[in-house]
Amino acid sequence: MFISKELHRIALTAIIHKNGKFLITKRSSDKKAFPGKWTVPGGGLETDDYTNTKPTTEAGQWYYAVENALRREIKEEVNLEVDKPQYLLDLTFIRSDGIPVVVLSFYCNYVSGGVKLDDDSVDYAWVEVSDLDKYDLIDGIADEIREVAEKIKN
Repeated sequence: MFISKELHRIALTAIIHKNGKFLITKRSSDKKAFPGKWTVPGGGLETDDYTNTKPTTEAGQWYYAVENALRREIKEEVNLEVDKPQYLLDLTFIRSDGIPVVVLSFYCNYVSGGVKLDDDSVDYAWVEVSDLDKYDLIDGIADEIREVAEKIKN
């Protein structure tokens, strides 16, 4: 298996909370990573997330590309609007096709919209922390949700 030492896929996830519940989605069975598992909304950072917009500095750089990409992914995947995403943690893994992945996990409040899934997901649920063990979640997602629950409680 070839693993590039310089290139990574950058994935972004959003733990969205509303009234003490958290949104989880079930990945379709044809996904490259974690097919059929429950997770939280998110997706990859694409160069189009910034190169198709005007740079935010005179030097040709773009601020807030990650936040903008995460908002785009949330809108595409579940059709929701959220408040400003807050950084939670990062994680890395090697996909089955050899691509190294860096995941940046964020949490945010639900603002508006009704859940409407795209083709990447086949089901969704708003769950309480006590319900997490009832779902076949990607390893670590339940712990991340519990961490967010503690942060928003305090």
